[in-house]
Amino acid sequence: MKWSDNTTLTIVIIGAINWLLVGIFRFDLVAFLFGNLSWLSRIVYTIVGLCGLYLISMYGRIRSSS
Repeated sequence: MKWSDNTTLTIVIIGAINWLLVGIFRFDLVAFLFGNLSWLSRIVYTIVGLCGLYLISMYGRIRSSS
C-alpha cells in the first residue's frame, strides 16, 4: 500500500470512530475539539469526506490486483 492510502485510511477510520461516538453517545468529538461547525471543524469534515472519496478508488485497485 502506498503512503497516501495508509494516511487516508487512517483519517477515514478516525472519522468512522467519530460517527460511532455520535451514534451511540451523541458526542461529536470534532465539534468538541474545534467548535460546533466552526471553520476549522468544517475543514476536518471536508478532509475526512475527501479521504473517503479517494478510498473509493481502492475498489478498482483491489479488483485489478486479483
